[in-house]
Amino acid sequence: MEAPAAAWRAEWLVARLPTVEEELALDEALLEEAHEGLSVLPVVRAWMAAEPTVVVGSSSRLDEEIDREACAALGVRVVRRPSGGLTVVLGPGCLMWSVIVPHPAGAPAIERIHADMLSPLRDELHAAVANAGLAVDRRGSSDLVLRTTGAEDDASARKFSGNALRVRRHGVLYHGTLLDAFDIGLISRVLRHPPREPDYRGRRPHGEFLVNLGLGRPALEAIVRRSFGATADRREIPRDRIDRLVRERYGRPDWTERL
Repeated sequence: MEAPAAAWRAEWLVARLPTVEEELALDEALLEEAHEGLSVLPVVRAWMAAEPTVVVGSSSRLDEEIDREACAALGVRVVRRPSGGLTVVLGPGCLMWSVIVPHPAGAPAIERIHADMLSPLRDELHAAVANAGLAVDRRGSSDLVLRTTGAEDDASARKFSGNALRVRRHGVLYHGTLLDAFDIGLISRVLRHPPREPDYRGRRPHGEFLVNLGLGRPALEAIVRRSFGATADRREIPRDRIDRLVRERYGRPDWTERL
């Protein structure tokens, strides 16, 4: 957004959909509305998958990033999202957050989008953990990490939030994870070491690189709302668009298996 973070004013979308496919379709449906000029304010939302689910990036190659045999043995489904970035694992204890922003004059540069989205969230999260002697930083292009206050080295930075975006000419979808009380061991079982990584990771395996925040879902949702000035509740969802996108993409094995 062109205004500073303090000037954010957005709607908070209250919606609980039964499947991850529908949740992903909702994000893209809201992006369609923003791009088509049907939205005036940004829309902010948060959701949590009811069961462990692997979500691969739009351009992810399945066999490079996931262990298919482990997923099958553990009953973990695999779906594909509309945004870039690497594979994540969702489920209870991992809060997903999304911000969909209309840009009538055209979307800004990618780095500006990352900064506009992550800076206010980072500030709110940092304030929430500071009294515990912890700090929140942004690392890589779109990660948020937790570290001990005073420890500046990369080895002390452990990731709890990975984020991705999809940009259209007149709208931006930005969404990502907030690990809070998640089974990180499951991630190690179903994901391979990523084919690319930020320098600060230093080849650490998932179990040594990832961390839970431990703030609780209500606190995290309140933090997301404050970060983006999402004071007005919205309850209507673009049901027809969601159904179409599930039918055309997210519910189709050939969409998930295409790479």
